[in-house]
Amino acid sequence: MASSPQNDQELSTELRIVVTRLIKKLRSESPTHAKLSLTERSVIKLLDKQKELLPSEIARTEKVTMQSMSQILNHLLALGYITRTPSQTDKRKVVISLSETGQAILHAVRNEVDEWLNKAILQTCSAEDKAILRQALVPLSKLVEVD
Repeated sequence: MASSPQNDQELSTELRIVVTRLIKKLRSESPTHAKLSLTERSVIKLLDKQKELLPSEIARTEKVTMQSMSQILNHLLALGYITRTPSQTDKRKVVISLSETGQAILHAVRNEVDEWLNKAILQTCSAEDKAILRQALVPLSKLVEVD
């Protein structure tokens, strides 16, 4: 089928709908995941990847105000998921990192979601479907990287 602006728009719409529904389904399949907001989960994942960040860096990455980020970080701190440490170079600044509890929560969420998704794939996908999913990972990964 030839590509046309209308076909491309329909593809975009259908992909958005399916990806959104899949994300909602994945969230619902993780009891641990459901206890945190989308931004809180994103901050935990960011800290797992970056190890240490200033609150301003986290806010900028997550595209939220410092006031909103302060509330998010206070909640994650109250849950014991992050730690705050004075900066080695500037004692006025605080460095945020993931605590052992935060790492355990992230690991639990990933396991819950991965287990459900693996089970769903095994129950619903043929060998051909699985091959198509593997092929789709490349263009989907490219989409995630676009700013």
